[in-house]
Amino acid sequence: MKTGATSTPRSVRRVLVASTIGTAIEWYDFYLYATASALVFGPLFFPGTSTAGGVLASFATYAAGFVARPLGGLLFGHFGDRVGRKAMMVWTLLVMGIATFGIGLLPTYDTAGVLAPVLLVTLRVAQGIGIGGEWGSAVLLSTEHGPPERRGFFSSWPAMGFAVALFGSNLTFVLISKLPEEDFLTWGWRLPFLASSILVGIGIWVRLGVEETPEFLRARAQNRAARVPVIMVLRRWPRRVVIGILASLGTGSVIAMFTVFLVAHAAKAGPEVRSTVLTGLMIAALAECVTLPVFGALSDRYGRQRVMIFGYLVAVVAMVPAGAWLSSGDPILVALVFIPALTLAHGAIYGGLAAFLVDLFPTMVRFSAIAVTYQVGVTISSFLPLIAVAITGDSSALLPVVALFAVVELAAAIAVACAPDSRADGDLAADPAGERRPVSGAVHGEVGNDR
Repeated sequence: MKTGATSTPRSVRRVLVASTIGTAIEWYDFYLYATASALVFGPLFFPGTSTAGGVLASFATYAAGFVARPLGGLLFGHFGDRVGRKAMMVWTLLVMGIATFGIGLLPTYDTAGVLAPVLLVTLRVAQGIGIGGEWGSAVLLSTEHGPPERRGFFSSWPAMGFAVALFGSNLTFVLISKLPEEDFLTWGWRLPFLASSILVGIGIWVRLGVEETPEFLRARAQNRAARVPVIMVLRRWPRRVVIGILASLGTGSVIAMFTVFLVAHAAKAGPEVRSTVLTGLMIAALAECVTLPVFGALSDRYGRQRVMIFGYLVAVVAMVPAGAWLSSGDPILVALVFIPALTLAHGAIYGGLAAFLVDLFPTMVRFSAIAVTYQVGVTISSFLPLIAVAITGDSSALLPVVALFAVVELAAAIAVACAPDSRADGDLAADPAGERRPVSGAVHGEVGNDR
């Protein structure tokens, strides 16, 4: 593609498919670990502790992957802003695939002693580095190939990849959970990690066929690449960085609490309840594949803020009865938790979040900006299951956890409400030499003036 060219409808369709498939595969790998941390990693890698202690240690390794995500975002974001988006899409998938396959080969604590959890954490960190760069590359490939006025809809495609992955990872464990408990804990849990290598190969092949984004090529032709893009972001747009972090924190908290903490909490009621909860989670994730593009399109029409704030509020309402309803094992009550929380609330937030963040920052530092905002926000959210387990211990009383979650979602909603009208700013190119000038569609002033 020549500099200054625009994307053809065919190339846009290919990019959307490539970003969605690749994102689905990477998130599938990432959330295989999340489900396994709630169900099997405690007894296999952290034996000899109480039930709460084993879950706490398992969630700590889950959080380790999130801690590595900003590092991966900054690493791939730096080269994504200086070299391009396409190459980063391939490298992030490769890193994730190798780490996930390695987890499936790990010895347990009974075989390797303390080396087993050390290796588990190491590979989880590698997963975090891969997924830290994945989200930004997929989002930017889809949004920068499409028209600015439809960024919400276009960015919802890689978001659908996340929902497909959540569905697939839970479907896998629902099926494997039907094995006898001894087989499940011995070798059954390894199968989805090992099988992911096939999906990774397909994803890399698909992604090699996409083109670099016209928006990035135009911006690079008109402006010098920043020496260290993340430094420019922090120096010029600190207020928007904070807004982006809080918005992302609210998004990640929905997933951390409903798909990790509450699943583990309900699983204590027995294998049958565990299977019902995983099935409900799987169905809600599949339904979110439909609501994500709907909410993405609504965010284009009515604004990101209205749609996302609606999502934060619905998530809080769904959290109030979630602990008791999920632990009951009643399929109807399980559905009444997961459908509002994921299909509606997370669909509304996540459907508009990517475009919300993309609109906040100029093209030549956008990848790095997403690393600072989205990755830091979801990393903080990953500690909520740890905090929730520490608060509750072996108790079934979840009122303090509900209060904590409500505070987080309220902070996110306020941050989004206070955000400047990103759509009015249009897209701006960042000149590292100090100029900030509109490239396409700027209407009201310069992004750089917002501090």
